[in-house]
This record gives sequence, C-alpha cells and structure tokens, in this order.
Amino acid sequence: MLRVLLATLSLVIGFGTAAQPVAEAPKDTPKEAGKKPAAAKPAAKAKATKPGVRPAWAELTTEQQQVLAPLKADWDSLEPDRRLKWVAIAKRYPRMKQVEQERVQRRMQMWAALSPDQRRQARENYKHLAKAQRPAPNNKDLRQAWAEYQALSPYERQSLAPQPSNDPRRQKR
Repeated sequence: MLRVLLATLSLVIGFGTAAQPVAEAPKDTPKEAGKKPAAAKPAAKAKATKPGVRPAWAELTTEQQQVLAPLKADWDSLEPDRRLKWVAIAKRYPRMKQVEQERVQRRMQMWAALSPDQRRQARENYKHLAKAQRPAPNNKDLRQAWAEYQALSPYERQSLAPQPSNDPRRQKR
C-alpha cells in the first residue's frame, strides 16, 4: 500500500509540474461586443445539453487521442479543468524528448489504473505536501539517516542513486 501511495504521489507531482495553465479565451473587445461569433452558438448549445463535458473525447485531435489513450475509458468522468490539463500535456508531448514521452505514458497508465478513491487520496496527499513546510534539518537525524544508509548493501545503495540525465540543463558546469 505504501508503494502504491508513493508511486501515486510521484505521479501527481510529475503531472503537477508538467501541467501548465491553459490560457483563457480572449474576451470580446468593446468594438466586437455587439457581434456574436458564429462559433459561440454551438458552444452554448453544447453547454445547455451537458454542462462541463468539454472537450469531449471526439473533439480531440487524432494525435491527442493517441497520446491520451490510457485515459479514454475515464475521459467522460474527468472534470473539465483536469481535461484541459491533460490536453495541455498532449499538446506539449510532440516536443518532448523520447525519455520524457515514455515517462508521461508510464505515469498516465499508472494514473488510469488507480481507482477514483486512490486518485482522490493522491490529490489530497499532494496538496498536503505542497502546503507543508519542511522542518530545518536536525544534525542528529542526519547522522541517523547516514548510519542507516551506510548499513545498506552496495546493491541497495546503487538502487537509491539517481539515474544519470542526458538533459543539458542538469549537467554540471
């Protein structure tokens, strides 16, 4: 259970940092205030039939549907703001490096496999951790953590080591 929560937490953090806010549609200028664009009527009609279901799966481009395929079964139950975050990720997806694309796909599959309760719990955990302040390190705690690390086998130490990055922004100068 702890492993699932940790995986979920890392998934939420990863997507939280990857998601960028979606820009709002431009408001009418005073000059255009009297005119109604032709596209406004279908949008109003769609809202009247089922509020908050935009964008529907069918409204996504083929590329977006391919990227977001793990979420297809749950798409109708997603809140509109969450849909917009996923669409923003799908728009950035082609510009991502192969490693980043694989990570997004892996995490999206993990997220899709979670139950609604597990997703809710992951979101609550993320909010709690984001608000929590980290306490100042205590030298006694650091010594204890170092002693625990030293007691690990070489294999366990290696598994804790961060993987090397090919990202030039992360290279030491």
